[in-house]
Amino acid sequence: MFSASLNKLSLSQDEATEYTHLILEEIQTGQGLAKLSGTRKGTLNDLQPTCWSTPIPTKHIQCMTSAAIVFFRAHWRRIWVIVMWLVACAALFTWKFMQYRQRLAFEVMGYCLPTAKGAAETLKFNMAIVLLPVCRNTITWLRRSRSINSVIPFNDNINFHKLVAAGIVIGIILHGGTHLSCDIPRIAMADKTIFGRTIAGDFGYHQPSYMEIVTSIEGTTGIAMVVLMLIAFLLASRPSRRNPGSLPPLVRQMAGFNAFWYSHHLFIVVYVLLIVHSMFLFLAKDVSEKTTWVYVVIPVMIYFGERIFRMVRSMAYESKILDAITYPGKVLSLKMTKPPGFRYQSGMYVFVQCPQVSKFEWHPFSLTSAPDDDHLSIHIRSLGDWSYHVYDMFHEEGCAANHHSANGLRKAYFYWVTREQGSFEWFRDIMREVSAQDSKQGVVEMYNYLTSVYQEGDKRSVLISAIQALHFARHGIDIISKTPVRTHFSRPNWPRVFHGLARKHIGERIEDALSVKSSYDEIMIPSFLSDVSKGGRVADI
Repeated sequence: MFSASLNKLSLSQDEATEYTHLILEEIQTGQGLAKLSGTRKGTLNDLQPTCWSTPIPTKHIQCMTSAAIVFFRAHWRRIWVIVMWLVACAALFTWKFMQYRQRLAFEVMGYCLPTAKGAAETLKFNMAIVLLPVCRNTITWLRRSRSINSVIPFNDNINFHKLVAAGIVIGIILHGGTHLSCDIPRIAMADKTIFGRTIAGDFGYHQPSYMEIVTSIEGTTGIAMVVLMLIAFLLASRPSRRNPGSLPPLVRQMAGFNAFWYSHHLFIVVYVLLIVHSMFLFLAKDVSEKTTWVYVVIPVMIYFGERIFRMVRSMAYESKILDAITYPGKVLSLKMTKPPGFRYQSGMYVFVQCPQVSKFEWHPFSLTSAPDDDHLSIHIRSLGDWSYHVYDMFHEEGCAANHHSANGLRKAYFYWVTREQGSFEWFRDIMREVSAQDSKQGVVEMYNYLTSVYQEGDKRSVLISAIQALHFARHGIDIISKTPVRTHFSRPNWPRVFHGLARKHIGERIEDALSVKSSYDEIMIPSFLSDVSKGGRVADI
């Protein structure tokens, strides 16, 4: 775990355990790691954790401490954001709890009242910040600041959105459940004398029944919000959104990405109901106590400002399809015209709408063309109903002819240089499929390079290199990219790479090459082999 953290690699506890057993099995067979890692057998003693030879209690303490340090170093940005969020929720709950603990209504409703009001305060806060993680343009603008981006994990915005949504669910259960099962019954059944000298004025000196409170404006708006948010929450769950086929037949027809997308827009009604609900609260006649609008006004303005900005921008940019190609695994590659004035950087993504499929749906896709190209290109893998419709539409029109055998492709080299291990997820499935289909033909050679890992031979990466070699030899899967393509460490030696290509393909020609570079990744895909001189130099790459 420490070695992975040192090389900025993501490694779960289960994976670490698996690789440890792999090393121990290799050592027990008597082969050691020397053959696969290129190290001397004497260095194995240096690779063993020091806690193995210590007494069991001390060993566990040392291992737990080491694991905690590694975990904190890898996730400290996520940790402090979550801690700050939890502290804010706890502070708001405590503040409102203590405030209502001192009121006369406490004599009627007891601790049910401050509990419900404390939960309501956290609901206001979470209903406000749940919008911020999905304000994509604002996040893009903030992450341009290196100082802010270094302490806030903007890439986890959707995960934080889900976390806040979970907090809303807990708040609803605590707030609504306490009201329905405790507060309202106590009001309806309270002693008339106690009711008269405490909260009678808040109810017009009429002691309401349970149903009168439930059917009031406060009750009906609250129940309506719960129902709408429950629908949106269930349809946003992973089985409903990604795998509706696993659901019961009656539920399956209402699930899918479209159901998730449209149900999430019920939030407009929810926020209207939230404001109405806050204006007619029991026990809060003072306007200064009706603070819901204070929480939500700025996030709502930011969000709707973004939606208006997106709508205006979508009217300014329109593209036409220049070419479409299908790949194994129902992957569609689209080449489109580049709108005038459209500028972007490598690694960015665009939202795409296909009016023939849906006039309302917009879906994000990474741009796979270089910023200097005169066109835009994206790759769409068919995973949902929208992407399947788009794929079928082009496939049926016959636009997806694979014109690469037509041009006499003989050899293609794929080089991917990245400093983030997570980037390998972008084309992981495609790399697996290409490796499986190309194992016999040998047309495509793929090379992955991860620059965050110290170069091969460095003591700081020797354990990772040994585990990688062991796992690849036994399972044929690289532990870094999780594909059959072996990952090399540090940057490639491009002069050596090109010199090797030149000596391997003397007299041949590379007609086309694609090089995509950004601050994170560098991808080079020479599609055809180029002219090389007798001396072994590459003439046109």
